[in-house]
Amino acid sequence: MTGALDLVIFDCDGVLVDSERIANQVFARALREVCGLEFTLEDMFDTFVGHSRAQCLQKIEAMIGYPPPPELDRRYQEEIDLALASSIEAIAGIEAVLEGLSLPCCVASSGSHEKMRLTLGKTGLIDFFDGNIFSTSDVERGKPHPDIYLHAAATMGFTDPARCLVIEDSPIGVSGAVAAGMRVYGFAELMPAHKLHAAGAHHVFERMRDLPDLIAGLP
Repeated sequence: MTGALDLVIFDCDGVLVDSERIANQVFARALREVCGLEFTLEDMFDTFVGHSRAQCLQKIEAMIGYPPPPELDRRYQEEIDLALASSIEAIAGIEAVLEGLSLPCCVASSGSHEKMRLTLGKTGLIDFFDGNIFSTSDVERGKPHPDIYLHAAATMGFTDPARCLVIEDSPIGVSGAVAAGMRVYGFAELMPAHKLHAAGAHHVFERMRDLPDLIAGLP
C-alpha cells in the first residue's frame, strides 16, 4: 500500500537512463590510453559505478600513486557526454512506471546536474521530476554517505526517512540510502543481485516494470 510511503527517490544512471554501460566503456578506454590501466567492463562496474567523477579520479590516484593527468578528466567529461548524447536511452519500462506513480518523486545521483540535464533531457524523462533533481555536488559528502538522500527528502518537504523509498542500482548507493534510514530497492538489471543484497537492499528486482507492484505491496 502506498500509504506507507511519502516519497520515491530514484538514482539516475542505471535506474532511469541506460548510461552505465556506455559511460564505463568510454572511461575504460580513456584509462587504458591515458594511464595504462586495463579494466574489463565487469571491473569497471565493481570499481566505479555509483561514484562521482571526483571519487573516480581519487580512486585512480590511489591506484597509480600520483594525480591522474588532466587529460583523463577532460576525456572523462567530454567523451562520456558525447557518447551519451548520441546513444542514451531510458531504462526499459521506466516511462510507464513514472506515468503511473501517484507518489511524489525525485532524483538523487552522484552525477552532475549538467550530466543529468543531458541524459534525462535526451530521454524525455526530465519533465517527470519538475526540477526535483539533486546531485551529490549539492551536499558535503557523496555516496555511500546518506547526505544526498536526506537532502533530497528534506528539500521535497519530507522529514521521516522511513517513509521514503530509494531505487538504486549500485552497492555504494544502496549503502548510502540504508544509512539514511530509508527503504531501499536494488535494481539488478546490470549489477549482480547478491552485491545489492550484501549492501543492505531490502528487496532486489530485475525488471523495472515490476516496480509498481512492489510499491503497491509495501506493508
